[in-house]
Amino acid sequence: MTVSPPPALAQANRPEDIERGDTVRRPNCRSCGTELRTSVVDLGLSPPSNALTPPSALGRGETVYPLHAYVCERCRLMQLDVFASPEELFRDYRYFSSYSSTWLAHAAAYADEMLRRGIGPGSRVVEVASNDGYLLRNFVAHGVEVLGIEPASNVAAVARLAGVPTIDEFFGVALAGRVRAGFGPADLIVANNVLAHVPDINDFVGGFARLLAPGGVATFEFPHVLRTIAGMQFDTVYHEHFSYLSLIALVPLFARHGLEIVEVTELPTHGGSLRVFVAPRGARTVHPSVEAVLAAERAGGLERSETYTGFGERVVRIKDEFLSFLLDAKRRGKRVAGYGAAAKATTLLNYAGARADLISYVADKSPHKQGQFIPGVRVPIVAPDRIRADEPDYVVIFPWNVEAEIRAELADVRGWGGRFVLAIPELRVDV
Repeated sequence: MTVSPPPALAQANRPEDIERGDTVRRPNCRSCGTELRTSVVDLGLSPPSNALTPPSALGRGETVYPLHAYVCERCRLMQLDVFASPEELFRDYRYFSSYSSTWLAHAAAYADEMLRRGIGPGSRVVEVASNDGYLLRNFVAHGVEVLGIEPASNVAAVARLAGVPTIDEFFGVALAGRVRAGFGPADLIVANNVLAHVPDINDFVGGFARLLAPGGVATFEFPHVLRTIAGMQFDTVYHEHFSYLSLIALVPLFARHGLEIVEVTELPTHGGSLRVFVAPRGARTVHPSVEAVLAAERAGGLERSETYTGFGERVVRIKDEFLSFLLDAKRRGKRVAGYGAAAKATTLLNYAGARADLISYVADKSPHKQGQFIPGVRVPIVAPDRIRADEPDYVVIFPWNVEAEIRAELADVRGWGGRFVLAIPELRVDV
């Protein structure tokens, strides 16, 4: 049975209200509607992390928003208030999954597993936030009928060119109804690293309940907030990530829409993720892995406010150590470059206030990012060959989740005496 939705969520504080001297309202939990009172970490003002700055905009200002995470005292969902709309954040997106060999291999392995579990010709597979078709093309190769849903129009166009039919709209209950009527009920719905990106999380999850076939299953992958806190991964806090997820927070959310988590797999991706299998309530036997992860979350303190506030206190120390390293390198005349113009770089560099005088540029192999600038701090993004031409003393790896891949790609850095640097979970400089 589907229970009643939570009360309407409060809107973000409006500038006109503050100018009039009105009382500043606290945000409400996007899942259960409870007023948010417990601050986790305040990273100051930051631009949307993937809204890279083009050269033509360098002479103009840019919009920044508070980057402040809270935790709900009732359902324990860690989350940001909403300042930037999904239209602003995702309609013209610069992240293309196909540029990471690690992620391509992960997607291929996932498809193989779903094929072993019974997906095949005659099945219908829908992926929400399907990006450039990197995952669905594995099912297409096996004759499976697929449909991608990707709101970034520029990315959806690339998927269609690759032979993956894709709708460029935001997913929710209304779109789910239209897809079910035109495409049919889905035997498998894939949602990798998208649940955290949704401001109206109830409408989003309600769409899965509407689109799933009675015997179907949806899989959600997301960074596990238990690992986020343990690994001090505060650079994954950015405006596109509205929520930071645990099973403790998700069980009541799915139940609200007549769904339940029936299985969980722990993954190494993104510093420690979960893949949860969700089905209509009562349709499948619940695997022991669900209770095992819930027990680990309780043991890790995810039901206690001090776990979250302690995380915020440690974040400040990490930022100070990273900034001290950059300032010391500058004083000693050392050249510092970065690698990986990921959202993590935007969060870390803006929080630390590190501009191009401290880190000369960030290299990235995606041509969609090269020639742009990290928003806010305006650090230029260049092709990886620039590192080999300049031979900097230090290369800061921002996407620590693919550290091994980057070290392999830049193995020649050690040849000229260069050293790799990581800031998360603590400052590490190669010796």
